[in-house]
Amino acid sequence: MTLISCPIINVQKDWIDYNGHMNMAYYNVVFDKGVDHMFDVLEAGAAYTQATNGSFFAMEVHVTYAEEVVLDDPLRVTVQLLDANDKCLHIFMQMFHAEKGYLAATLEQMSLHVDLRQRKAAPLPATISTNIQKVREAHDKLPKPPQVGSVIGIRQKKA
Repeated sequence: MTLISCPIINVQKDWIDYNGHMNMAYYNVVFDKGVDHMFDVLEAGAAYTQATNGSFFAMEVHVTYAEEVVLDDPLRVTVQLLDANDKCLHIFMQMFHAEKGYLAATLEQMSLHVDLRQRKAAPLPATISTNIQKVREAHDKLPKPPQVGSVIGIRQKKA
């Protein structure tokens, strides 16, 4: 299995800010659509939530911006599952310009499985856990992107 690849999303007019490019908030919108697609692939998406009252909440997110995107640009998002346990997923996403191929942004996220009735962390059911394990085993063979685990801060120039 390769990376999970999400359907192409085009930059919308409402997403453009006064700088003439996609506003930072909408990078999260695009990545969130990618997360939803990943959960559908894992059979842990909206249908799963409606049937079981189980879902995933974002616990921590780190976005990096590499190149700007503008109105109507087609965006392709890929998802790599870096790690998982019985309640948490660690994922890494990359957003590319779908035609020009350049990396526009990345997102690293920790997600927590919750029981929506109790609004508390809950173990994954066996079927979803099996799906996640299959993807994780395949993704373990992929190289770890260099942006994983990056720390925010001002980088000092070396003398």
